Amino acid sequence: MPENPRLSGCLDEINLDFVEREATPQLLMKLSIQLHLSGLSLSNTVSFLEVFGVERVRSTVHDWVHKADLQPETGRDPNHVAVDETVIQIDDEQYWPYVAVDTDSNDLLHTALEPARTNVIADQFFAELREKHEVDNAIFLVDGAVPLQRACRKYGLDFRYERHGNRDSVERVFREVKRRTTSFSNCFSNAEAETVNEWLRSFAFAWNQLIRTLPARKPQIIFN
Repeated sequence: MPENPRLSGCLDEINLDFVEREATPQLLMKLSIQLHLSGLSLSNTVSFLEVFGVERVRSTVHDWVHKADLQPETGRDPNHVAVDETVIQIDDEQYWPYVAVDTDSNDLLHTALEPARTNVIADQFFAELREKHEVDNAIFLVDGAVPLQRACRKYGLDFRYERHGNRDSVERVFREVKRRTTSFSNCFSNAEAETVNEWLRSFAFAWNQLIRTLPARKPQIIFN
C-alpha cells in the first residue's frame, strides 16, 4: 500500500493501546477508524476490510472507534470561536450537541451531548472549553440563544451576535452531525447517550484531521 505522508500523519494520531489480541493489522484498524469517522458507514467500512482479505462484523469496527477514545487536542489559542447547540434524535429521545469551532481554522475545539438546553448546561460547556483552550481573549460568535450569551457574560468573554458569516463553520459541522445521526441507524439505533457523546468527540478528532489534509479547502465530508 503506497504511503501518503498526510494520511500517515493522521493515522499516527490514532492510539491502539487498547488492543490486546487482534488479528487485524493495526494499519487497517487505523484506516477503518479514520474512514468510518470521516463518513463511511460501518457496513461499507467492513466491505473495505474485505478487500484486504479481512472479515469483520460492524460491531467490531464500532468497538475499535470507541475504544480508541479519540478527541480534539487541547491547548489551542483561537481568535474567533463560534458556539452553538442543536437538537438531534436518538431513538425516541431528544438530545442537544453543543459545539465550539475555531472559525479561522474550522477546527472543532470542544463538543458535548446534553439532555437539555439550560443556563447551567451552557455555563458548564463554556467552563470546560476554557479549561481545554486559551479562549478568554477570543471573540465569541453566538446567535440569539440566551443561555449562550448569558454564559459569555458570566465568564467575562467578548461576544458578538452573529447568525451567518463566520458562524457558517459551526453550521457546517451541525449539518454533518445531523446527517450522521439520521442516516446511519447502525451507529445510533439503541445507542446510549454516552456512546453518542464519545462518537461526537471522535468525530471532532477526525474532522480536525481532515482539515489538516486539505488546508486550502473547506472540509466537505461525503456521506452515502
